[in-house]
Amino acid sequence: MQESTARQTFTPAYISLLERGELSERVAVAWHHMQDCDLCARYCHINRLKTTKGAVCRTGERAMVYSFGAHHGEEDPLRGTRGSGTLFFSWCNLRCVFCQNWEISHKGMGHEVEPDEIAGMMLALQAQGCHNINLVSPSHVTAQIISAVEIAARRGLRLPLVYNTGGYDSPESLALLDGIIDIYMPDMKYGDSDIARRYSRVRDYVKFNRAAVREMHRQVGDLVLDEQGIAQRGLLVRHLVLPENLAGTEQVLDFLAREISPDTYLNLMDQYHPCYRAREHPPLDRPLQAEEFETALALAARYGLQRLDSEQGRRRLAL
Repeated sequence: MQESTARQTFTPAYISLLERGELSERVAVAWHHMQDCDLCARYCHINRLKTTKGAVCRTGERAMVYSFGAHHGEEDPLRGTRGSGTLFFSWCNLRCVFCQNWEISHKGMGHEVEPDEIAGMMLALQAQGCHNINLVSPSHVTAQIISAVEIAARRGLRLPLVYNTGGYDSPESLALLDGIIDIYMPDMKYGDSDIARRYSRVRDYVKFNRAAVREMHRQVGDLVLDEQGIAQRGLLVRHLVLPENLAGTEQVLDFLAREISPDTYLNLMDQYHPCYRAREHPPLDRPLQAEEFETALALAARYGLQRLDSEQGRRRLAL
């Protein structure tokens, strides 16, 4: 299948909002949401400008950042030759028992930063030559991110923004991000909400996750690449295959093919291994077996999902 391509004369979505004077308005609205927080699908309704008590994300007025830098291990269209400019936010709105970055998401390792500092990180990544700004675990810090984008855009930021999320996002948050985010990269972790509640401690994951992916696709469409194969705009979905099909891979792939687009760019991930508290929750206490991933690849082929990240595509051709 021929990949969608775009001309090199690319302008990120948020520049249009900036030029119309709407980006600053979006910042004000986002901070208003923080006073009765509905910025993720947990709907804690806590005034996060005053307290973090009761908030699963444990994040108040200031975002926490663990690290930032050029990442060369992301998907092919994101890393390119110069890396994806990743910004790892501490804490998370999910509580996955098998989290591979649990020190960041569960323990909150990192330091508090103001939006101006986040903007400085974005501009530093641009100066390093990164292809994009990759916002990792952003769902609980939407307001802080939008504030930082406005500051950075006024100072010359012109890279596409990647919203790298666990997929438990609220429609209220996605409405604020419409016209700001260029590339949405949600996880679709589960095809069954009962499994999601057991292993990620969230309610109605599938309902919110699918609604979020629909809205993301409505905003940005299928993934568009430039002449060098670098992502500029669109949807890129991640799905981690779990032992004994706990992730509900067939349900996820069926949804993508039927309700989103058969041209969805998909990273079907095979790197599961036990982390954090996974050993307390069999069958998550063992690595993924090769035949389990081959079954997932075969399902992708059955549902006509052809745009797999390159290593997966090569493996499928070898089947």
